[in-house]
Amino acid sequence: MEFSKVISERHSIRKFSEQAVPRELLDSLIQAAIQAPSASNLQAWRFVVADDPALVKKINMFSPGMSGDPKAVIAICSDYKYAESRKSGKHYKDYGCIMDASMAAQNLMLAAVDAGLGTCAIKSYTESAVRKILNLPEYIHLENLIAAGYPAGEGRSVPRKPLAEVVRYNGWGGEA
Repeated sequence: MEFSKVISERHSIRKFSEQAVPRELLDSLIQAAIQAPSASNLQAWRFVVADDPALVKKINMFSPGMSGDPKAVIAICSDYKYAESRKSGKHYKDYGCIMDASMAAQNLMLAAVDAGLGTCAIKSYTESAVRKILNLPEYIHLENLIAAGYPAGEGRSVPRKPLAEVVRYNGWGGEA
């Protein structure tokens, strides 16, 4: 699919079909995610993929932002121990990890559109419960969840603000 079309067709999908997502396809989404930029190229991101229906259902119980019975949930995490051990230390852990996870999430979601899947980024969850369900060690920080599956119906397109409202050139008082 043409890249500009992938971008324009990416919507948050909240209804998924019953079709399971093959692991090879999930792996390709993770491969796209790890191609994202990474501050100081530390690549402290870690991914935990839940595709067991019982596990996905448990995660869903503690994620009010999730709906539509996704067939997979991808937890995008950061390895804080690894991040702190590198040259950027605490600064990278506090700021770089969330930035890296966000860029990885966007790559993953765009790759999903290209593969015919739908996704929804989720930040509304009970972190302690999801951490326990996924058996995350203490040093692994849960950044966000991505619900994934084959869409059941069309995603809802929401209007975007025009450029004149969101961009300025050469400073805030500059030309719109």
